[in-house]
Order: sequence, then C-alpha cells, then structure tokens
Amino acid sequence: MNTDHFSDRTNPANLWAETFVYALAAAGLRRVIISPGSRSTPLTLAFDAHPKIEVLLHLDERSAGFFALGMALAADAPVALVCTSGTAVTNYFPAITEALMSHVPLLVLTADRPPELRHSGANQTIDQVKIYGDQALWSVDAPLPEKEAPAVVLRHLQTLAARAYATANGLRKGPVHVNFPFRKPLEPAAEEIRDWRLEIENRQSLISNLQSPISISRGVLAPTRAQLNELAETINRHERGLIVCGPRCAGGNFPAAVAGLSQICGYPILADPLSGVRWGRHVNGTAVSGAYETYLQQDPGWPEPDVIIRFGAVPTSKWLNDYLGRITPAQRIHVRENGVWADDSHLTTHFLQVNEELLCYELAHQVTPRMATEWTKQVMATETAVWQTLDQHLYAPYFDASAVADTVAALPDNTHLFVGNSLAVRHVDQFARPSTRHLHLYGNRGASGIDGNTSTALGIAAASRQPTVALLGDITFFHDLNGLLRVTGYRLQEKGDVTSNLLPVTIVLLNNNGGGIFNRLPVRAIEPPFTDLFITPHGLDFSGVIQMYGLAHVRPHSRAEFQAALNDSIRGSTPTVIELQTNNAEDDGRRRDLIKMLNAER
Repeated sequence: MNTDHFSDRTNPANLWAETFVYALAAAGLRRVIISPGSRSTPLTLAFDAHPKIEVLLHLDERSAGFFALGMALAADAPVALVCTSGTAVTNYFPAITEALMSHVPLLVLTADRPPELRHSGANQTIDQVKIYGDQALWSVDAPLPEKEAPAVVLRHLQTLAARAYATANGLRKGPVHVNFPFRKPLEPAAEEIRDWRLEIENRQSLISNLQSPISISRGVLAPTRAQLNELAETINRHERGLIVCGPRCAGGNFPAAVAGLSQICGYPILADPLSGVRWGRHVNGTAVSGAYETYLQQDPGWPEPDVIIRFGAVPTSKWLNDYLGRITPAQRIHVRENGVWADDSHLTTHFLQVNEELLCYELAHQVTPRMATEWTKQVMATETAVWQTLDQHLYAPYFDASAVADTVAALPDNTHLFVGNSLAVRHVDQFARPSTRHLHLYGNRGASGIDGNTSTALGIAAASRQPTVALLGDITFFHDLNGLLRVTGYRLQEKGDVTSNLLPVTIVLLNNNGGGIFNRLPVRAIEPPFTDLFITPHGLDFSGVIQMYGLAHVRPHSRAEFQAALNDSIRGSTPTVIELQTNNAEDDGRRRDLIKMLNAER
C-alpha cells in the first residue's frame, strides 16, 4: 500500500479511529460505553458507524466505568470505554482498579491532546500517558494521526487493537489502556459530512485493503501427569479434607466439575456466595456448605481437616478465614489458572497454575472413590442444624438479615443478583442458603469499594437482559446516585435501530441510616466519636431522587409486604427500588443474639 490510497479529503484522525475500531470488532468487541466530549470525536464517530458494535451512552465517566465493568462481568468478555481528555480520564480510575483486582476485561480508550499541547498549559490537558500506572495490565500511547502515514502504521493500529483485546481477555483478565492523541480537526471535512455514509464506505474500503486483522487466541493450562499423581495421592491418603471455593472461581462447567470431585473424594465444599458454586443443579447430591460464617465462630465440633483445596480469591467470610488460619492441615493447595496469588495468610503449601475445570475432571477419574465418610456427615450435620434453627428464628422479629435471606430465596432460576459491599455481601454470605436454583451472583470484591455498585448492577442487567436484583446499603446507594440515569432511556444501537429500554432491575435498598457495618468493630464502644464519625447518620429521604430517575419506589413495613413487592418487581416490567428502613444498632444486636443462640443450641 502507498500514500496514493489516501484521499486529499480524508481526515487522518477519522481514518485512525476507524482502523482501530474495525480491528477491535474483528477481535470480538461487541459493546462500547461512550461519554460525550470533543477530543474523542473521531473514536465516537467510528464506533457509531460500526454495524456490529453496540453503542451505549453515559454522561458520567465515573459511573460509566462501573457500568462497563458490570457488562463485562455478565458477558465475560471485554467492553470498551471512550472518553475525552482531562479529568474525564481520571474518573475511570475507581472502576479500573476494581477491574484489575477482580480480573474483569476492560478496554479504556481515552482521547488526548497532541504532544505539542502537553505540559504547555493548554486547556483540558493533563498527563495521560500511563496515567493508570500499575492499575492497568498494559498502557499504550497510540501513534499520532498523520496524513502521509505509511501502510505499516495503519497495520500497527490493527495489531494494537487485536493485542489490546487479547491482553484484556487473557489468562489474567483486566483493564488495558490505549491513549489516543488527536490534532484538530477532529470532525470530517465539510464535504465528507455532506456525504457522510459514502465517505465511511470509502474509508472502510481503504481499511479492508490493508490486510486481514490478526487473530490472537490462547489455549488452557492442562495439569501435568506429575501434578495429578501427587494431588490424587494426597487425597487418597487423607480422608478428611475441605474444598474452599472463594469469589471469582472459574466459570463454564467448573461448578459441576468441582461438585463431581467433591462427590468422589468425600470432601465437603465451603462455597462463597460469589464463587458460582453455592447455587446450581450441581448442588443436588453434593456436600455444599454455606453456613460456615455462623458455625465457625466457635469450634465446629469435628476434627481438623488434613487437606485444604482452594479455588478462587480469598473468601468473603471473616470466620472462615480465621478458621483456615488457625488449623494445621498437612497440605494447603491453591489452584488458579491465572496465576494470581490470593492468600493473605501466606499458608499455602502448593500453588498449581492449571485450568481448574480440567484438574477437577481429571482428578475425579484418578482419585479412589469414597462413600460418604463420617467426616463428611459431621460437617453436613452441622450445616443442616444451622439452617433448621435459622428457619425457626430468623424472621421474627424481621430485620435486615431476614430481608436478605428472603431476597435470595425469592430469586427464580437464571436471575442475576449483584450484592453490594460492606453489610449486604456479609449478610448474603451468612444467611443465603445453597440450593439447586441456577443463580448468577456478582460483587465488586476485588477492591471491595462501595463506589459504583449501582452502575455495576445496571451494567449486568444491560448485558444479560435478564431480571437483575441489586442488594445495596444506603451509603452504597448514595455513593452512586448518578448511576440511576441508565435505568431508563439508555441508548442501545444494533444494526441501525435505536430504541429506549427499561432495564429489568430491582434494587433492594437496606436503609439503616448510616454505616451499620461499623457496628461489627470494637470502635463501636467509643462514643460519641463512633456515631458521629463512623455510623454518620445522614437522614436522607431517597424518594425524590428515585422519582427523578423514573423508578418505582416501595417502602414495605412487614415481611409479607416486602415479599410481595419483591415478587411483583422481579416478575414485572417496572424498575423498582424496594426500600427497607431499619435501625442499624437494633439489627446488629438481633444478629448477635441469633448467632449466640445458634451456637448455644449446637
């Protein structure tokens, strides 16, 4: 290819952006979240012109970052973000941090001033080169568009797009940042605008003449024969063992694979609510425990395990982590294909970087089958006793944990549930019982922040188009009120059709007027600083902002009213906030009394 291929009218910024976007689409990108701005005009127009990429608009970059995070979580595929230069870029930072820690694939495409305007005092210009530092898996400053660029530069843009997509979606998933410096003019020339569609077709023809976009693929890390033999020998030698599945376990068929291994070797599974293992058809006939946050607050009454096999990230449960820290098993094995370390106690004896699903299937064929052992029976008898007592005492009087248990119990098959941080996720961990219903649970537990939780939940709903429930505390809800903008009227583009949609979302708002989670800390005994500086009662009435964003709003006053509102919202078509107003001190006292009673009866 030579420069004769370039029309004198062709704006190189538009050609640059379209070359990159078309290569992203060829790599597999299907969704982009755009926040409006001037400097990002070439990227915005390029995405808008592509027939295979769904374009969604978000006015707030901070919220947009988490919305894209939610879409990527639900789709398990990269989602792109586009913004203009300046502080718009910095507003993505919280979502990028969470994406890195939770291994969620994001492509962050930021527009920038050209080099001659950097460090010059030019308006809306900050240093964006590698601005996210170590929070991005890869950061690249794209080449500046030029009129007489050799063909290799455009091929470089194609390769850059393919590599960026593959890196974000790699063995260790995460955010990738590509920074695009653009000189003015940012828009097509006047004659191009008059015949915009024809000019797009001309440039697409030019791009297609470069070369076919590169295809980048990867396989899986299969366990070696030596690894399998050693682990099978360990399991065969030790009858007592636990399988611990933390947050963000492998997807696909992993839940069925690990359940099959559990059934063969007789090791019960302690399943974090965000592991993907606590709910599903694989639970039938498998020793899956979800009550450990309660029964491990004291000696569980059965002998210590000799083997711990861990999958996923560090568990949510404080008491499970404490238990794992004080026991002395012969071996602690952690399996994680992406190779990311997740053991803050540093007690792991064997770390296996292999595909989790393959390992479980292979081991299930190699381990000597055991009938249900006395060890397994003891663990599951403890599990059953806790749930039986909770069934009798959890719902009278009704408090926030009761509503959490009711929420999870009411979810139909294939519902998506996003669980907010702080109190909500801990209540789900402790009070949501395993079952054979197929539920999809999510939470931002990488950095465990309370920012962007509403936006993440709405991104999940937008990607899945399935009923989605967000279980959030009042401070978490307050932190992301701008996210509610995307509940109604968000723009969805597919093959030229633009429609307005209502997301199928229900928000269960646990409003205890402050940071109730701090009641679990020793500082609660220090008054008045505790109430003023930790609980921080806000006294906010959320009804006005809920109405402003067009959601229905319900405040139930009984269990029956709460269950009816939840059922109506999940099965209806109106996005709804169900606000349960409670007292944080009374709720925490009720929970403490309940745990004391549960453990006293065992």
